[in-house]
Amino acid sequence: MLSVLRKSYATIGILFYCLLSNNSSFAVSLEKNPEVQKFIKEMVQKHHFKQSELETLFSQVEIKQKILDAISRPAERSKAWYEYRNIFLTEKRINGGVKFWQENSDIIRYAEKVYGIAPEVIVAIIGVETYYGRLQGNYRVIDALSTLAFKYPKRSKFFRSELKHFLLMSQDEKFDPLTKKGSYAGAMGMGQFIPSSYQSYAIDFNGDGKKNIWTNNADAIGSVANYFKRHGWKKNQPVTDKLTLAKKNAIVKKDRCTRSCKPKLSVADYKQKGLQGETSVNDKTSAILLILKQKTGKEYWLGYNNFYVISRYNHSTLYSMAVYQLSQEIKQAYQAAEKASTQKTHNEQLKTKS
Repeated sequence: MLSVLRKSYATIGILFYCLLSNNSSFAVSLEKNPEVQKFIKEMVQKHHFKQSELETLFSQVEIKQKILDAISRPAERSKAWYEYRNIFLTEKRINGGVKFWQENSDIIRYAEKVYGIAPEVIVAIIGVETYYGRLQGNYRVIDALSTLAFKYPKRSKFFRSELKHFLLMSQDEKFDPLTKKGSYAGAMGMGQFIPSSYQSYAIDFNGDGKKNIWTNNADAIGSVANYFKRHGWKKNQPVTDKLTLAKKNAIVKKDRCTRSCKPKLSVADYKQKGLQGETSVNDKTSAILLILKQKTGKEYWLGYNNFYVISRYNHSTLYSMAVYQLSQEIKQAYQAAEKASTQKTHNEQLKTKS
């Protein structure tokens, strides 16, 4: 009987271990991990943190399997353009963008004046990133960055750097690093800034002495505009043009851009390769080629400097095109709403006079 009970307990133990391993987080003594200890030592020596405080902090950090799963299958890599596009170019997101623009029109107008960024692009970025601030992420930033820094070798160097920046942020801004939440990759706030971007581009746009990109619309809008300005956005310059392919097989795989690519070849070069159609720029303008898969075939687009700037926010060309196309839909809907509102006011004034 005793041997049977032992076997039963052993079986239960194995099952419990399996369940624990497959759960969204698994318990580890992270503060005693050699790599974490090395990281702590660097933060103490170079940035004057207290070792005991960091060890206490990392003893409360959770490694999340869901984070490792999510970063291994981002939508930008797993979906065709027509599938990816449908995630963001929806009636609800377009209408949400119009409402966000209307509610923050003074701030957005001021951001355009200061930084020269098209209002619709600022709105579209926040719309794609967090649905206008509604979906900012439910992971603790410290958990996300620590999971990727110490359990994701492929990009551990990058995420250790971001973890460093996050802890420096907490030191500078005087907040508890266990309290901030964000995406599975540690991106934060309405515009989803990673910690290094926060430190470099986040601003206090309403002058209250704080940089609050989580709940302060002015700071979030100003920070996105500042990011674009610092990355080289050119005011009133075109973003993309859609063309057609005249010669079959004229465009080869190496000609197209799938990640953030700086424009090098000219529009004339691409036309020589077989693209044809009207462009909003002259033939000497540098461009990149985008080939987007639709259900019925392929689309051919040229992206210019401002498209490249969007891609600095997220290196996927699918992301950049989604932001651009959403921005145009929002702009059109916003202008229609403003026109209708103006007409309604005019009609009401006429009624009053009569």
